[in-house]
Amino acid sequence: MTPEKIALVRSSWQQVLPIKDTAAQLFYGQLFELDPSLRGMFKGDMFEQGRKLMAMINTVVNSLDKLGPILETIEEMGRRHVAYGVTEAHYDTVGSALIWTLGKGLGEQFTPAVKDAWAEAYGTLASAMKQAAYAPA
Repeated sequence: MTPEKIALVRSSWQQVLPIKDTAAQLFYGQLFELDPSLRGMFKGDMFEQGRKLMAMINTVVNSLDKLGPILETIEEMGRRHVAYGVTEAHYDTVGSALIWTLGKGLGEQFTPAVKDAWAEAYGTLASAMKQAAYAPA
């Protein structure tokens, strides 16, 4: 990612942080609307799940210019998600729900450039997770 795109992701994320609990609720609501079958993958407290999601996004956002140190964690997360029943197609659904959520949370400040930067950031993360999860052993 270019420094400009990283800056767009980081500055827009700062606007999401104050509403992170609401953003998490919006995200999971949209995710389950896009694919109701995913609801069964979540057995625990959805508020806590949302907090974990926001914490992970925060870590990734803060590491966009140096993913190396967290790459192993990202790859392990991808492998772990296979055990939950996550397929490669689910990554597109998650990406759609994330972009939709950011659009709702940021409103007019979710410009095409911000959207593009987030799509690239998510694509990088999803690609690393899928590669670790589905690559031949």
